[in-house]
Amino acid sequence: MKSINRSRRIITLFLTLFIAGMIALVIKLRNESSFYMMNSDKLVLGKVYDRNGEVLFDDSDTQYPEGHFTDVGNIIGDAKGQMTNTLVSANLELLNNYGFEQGLVTENGKSAIYTTIDHFANQAVFNAYGNAKGSAVAYDYKTGEILVCVSLPSPDVTKGYANIADFETGTLISKNLYGTVPGSTQKISTLISAIEVMGADALFAKSFECTGQYINKSGEIIKCHKSSGHGVQTIQQAVENSCNPFFAQLVEDDSLPLDGIKNTYRKMGYAVNEDVKSRFSIDGILCEKASTTLENSYDFDTQWGCIGQGDTLVSPVQLMMWQSAIANATGKMTMPHFIDHITDVTGKAKDHAVTQFSEEIFAPSTAQTVKQIMLTNGNNNYSASIEGYSVGVKSGTAQVKNGQEENSLLVGFVDSSRHSIAFCILIENKNNVTVTTEQIASVMLDALCS
Repeated sequence: MKSINRSRRIITLFLTLFIAGMIALVIKLRNESSFYMMNSDKLVLGKVYDRNGEVLFDDSDTQYPEGHFTDVGNIIGDAKGQMTNTLVSANLELLNNYGFEQGLVTENGKSAIYTTIDHFANQAVFNAYGNAKGSAVAYDYKTGEILVCVSLPSPDVTKGYANIADFETGTLISKNLYGTVPGSTQKISTLISAIEVMGADALFAKSFECTGQYINKSGEIIKCHKSSGHGVQTIQQAVENSCNPFFAQLVEDDSLPLDGIKNTYRKMGYAVNEDVKSRFSIDGILCEKASTTLENSYDFDTQWGCIGQGDTLVSPVQLMMWQSAIANATGKMTMPHFIDHITDVTGKAKDHAVTQFSEEIFAPSTAQTVKQIMLTNGNNNYSASIEGYSVGVKSGTAQVKNGQEENSLLVGFVDSSRHSIAFCILIENKNNVTVTTEQIASVMLDALCS
């Protein structure tokens, strides 16, 4: 009897293990079958759509007008493998028209990605650049939906890569994702640091003189773009006039210790000095984080870095994200996303985007103060060039290529409950083109707000 019971237990154990093994095998096949299909020669991909249902990616033989995808070429990408840091490349498996139960669906598969991109606005911005190069990115600072992500030059993916050797530098990447010299847009970060460390009242009580240049405490010269100088400046005037000598003297001020600037920069996401430079992900697309070198408040390179030159690099996306923390007056960034939702092979919608925010990177009171400074700048200096919108803005000129060229930047936000848009616009080699960042901003806002 004992022998029979023991045999039963052994048989039961083996059956349990067998069933458990079969369940594990089915789960493994279910989870991994899509991966193996992705690497087969029978791969069939679905489409990518914009927020209004326009096609942004189609791997089929469907014919599209010339240039239909060019405005989104280097951010949406394709399945050819030439561009790796794109929406399609980072999310290829979501487009796979294969299901474990359905198998490979070659004709009526409904796997798709529905993005937040506004194709009409993207095309309008792309066309507004004309022959100029650069990038423009904009998103809803309340929801995080990326609306515009243009980078020029950009490939027409329908034409393939037979002449890839002739592509201009930067064609196959979105410049919005990579560090660029921020120029005087960096002064917003230094302004935030000053308010965080010394307080708004103390900062507004300060004034410094600009004679066209400033000899700092190390005996080095910080030049102003206005050679005759701005005279005595308050912080509001210094932001509006983008006065380099004012900010150099502010960085040297005893009430703004360098450690305070470093700490604020780090909270905002900068890699300072020897910090490890890193990247963050937007739906699988990698974006570089800001970096700078700050070693001595009296040193030219440190002051120059706080003004937006030197070793300072910031991506347009991150410049835009900081604007959300200001515009929302919370000190928290609205985290951006490209994907609104996806559909599987059967057409079932899932994975709907949820608005997310960063931790507090500066105090809400700081955000409110900076917001008012930027809105005053917009009202006083940009109401004619960006007509019809209440904007908070800061411009910047960045010296690049060892000072041989200058880039123009504009960061800002629309102060509106209906159109909560934050943006960053970059025009390369600004002295060699006729279009301005303000013109690009006007076209972009008109397209998004109409």
